[in-house]
Amino acid sequence: QLSVSQAENLCVEFESLTALRAQVADLRGKIRALGSVNVSAIEEYKEVSERYEFLHAQHADLEEAKASLEKIITDLDEGMRKQFAEKFADIQTAFDKTFKELFGGGKGSLELTGEEETKDILECGIRIIAQPPGKKLQNMMQLSGGEKALTAIALLFAIQNLKPSPFCLLDEIEAALDDSNVDRFANYLHKLTKNTQFIVITHRRGTMTAADRLYGI
Repeated sequence: QLSVSQAENLCVEFESLTALRAQVADLRGKIRALGSVNVSAIEEYKEVSERYEFLHAQHADLEEAKASLEKIITDLDEGMRKQFAEKFADIQTAFDKTFKELFGGGKGSLELTGEEETKDILECGIRIIAQPPGKKLQNMMQLSGGEKALTAIALLFAIQNLKPSPFCLLDEIEAALDDSNVDRFANYLHKLTKNTQFIVITHRRGTMTAADRLYGI
């Protein structure tokens, strides 16, 4: 359906009619291999394109949210490291003071362990070192049962002193103490009632004597 002038414009030079026919046959074979024309391709492309644009936008939103969350996590980690370092130093000082009051002397200290290996203060362990009056400085695990209990109580009260909670429930935490240390515990606990309401489950006479109210069950 071409005019002569149109055909002349599309004319290409060739040397061999046989080679040209072979080329034409090859092109026709490739055209047939394409199959029938898909008249719905334009609509299908439009649908797929819209779906792609939607998913692409969702992916971009997720990447933005991911970056935002990672920044929040980084900021929180930095804030926690800073706050932990500050509060740990405060607890160290408060623990030593509380330890001396409960034991009537001696020394208590807290140390971070594994800081050189982990390079992260949040991944470190904490070692509790105690020196009751008249004894050498030693790891808490080497103390007697009563000394361990009183050391743990000293640490609990040190934290409570720094940031008092309005309410606290204690369940026989002084059960392993001897009578003199029970009295020290009860007297110190009474000091903390200015900021905190305590309910203490106990069977020790010294604690019950120091209580403002006593309920028998």
